[in-house]
Amino acid sequence: MMAATEQFPFSAVIFDLDGTLIDSEKNYVKSDGQILTKFGIEYTPQLRRRLIGRGIDIFVSILREEYGVRETPEELLAMKDEYYLAIARANTEVFPEMRKLLDILKARGVPLAVASGSSQKVVEELLAICRLGGYFKIALSSVGLCPGKPDPGIFLETARRLRAPAAQCLVLEDSASGVEAGLAAGMKVVAIPTLRPLDPVMEKAAVLFPGGIDTFTAKELLEKIGG
Repeated sequence: MMAATEQFPFSAVIFDLDGTLIDSEKNYVKSDGQILTKFGIEYTPQLRRRLIGRGIDIFVSILREEYGVRETPEELLAMKDEYYLAIARANTEVFPEMRKLLDILKARGVPLAVASGSSQKVVEELLAICRLGGYFKIALSSVGLCPGKPDPGIFLETARRLRAPAAQCLVLEDSASGVEAGLAAGMKVVAIPTLRPLDPVMEKAAVLFPGGIDTFTAKELLEKIGG
């Protein structure tokens, strides 16, 4: 079992992928909009807020159950990956301060993981595109494994595979559903919100950067957590 060290107060750090590590939410907005338009569904700000950070399963469920889309879940999952990757392959970058944080944590030997609601295929391809794969012991998708966020399952399973106690894991998230999932898992959460206005759950995070990624720095985070 991994334990915190004198160099760092947590046993492991678990990152959300889209909107947290990489600047990709805009790509999902575009690809989701294309799919919704295909089915004659208006992509309202309210619908975007419902979808962000909640994983593919929720997207599929809403399309089928609320809008009567007849494609099978498998067809919709494949479509979502296809539309998204067509955009993401040419338009995805790592947030610079996140790469700084990864370099610092890797140098200290802190076990790192990704826990995402995107498909395993998308997670692995994006990490490869962004040259991030070498940082992580585990990169895990909730799709087909457990319910999507805000269910805590993906975080608990990631911690289990890392052999790290949930209470000694630090989670970095940009969405309200991700923050809720991290809190439900009993982990310390760093909230770096993408959407405005802020969801009230963001205030429950151990560390909040209310200005989002534009105000986030690796240095300030480490100072706030005593790392």
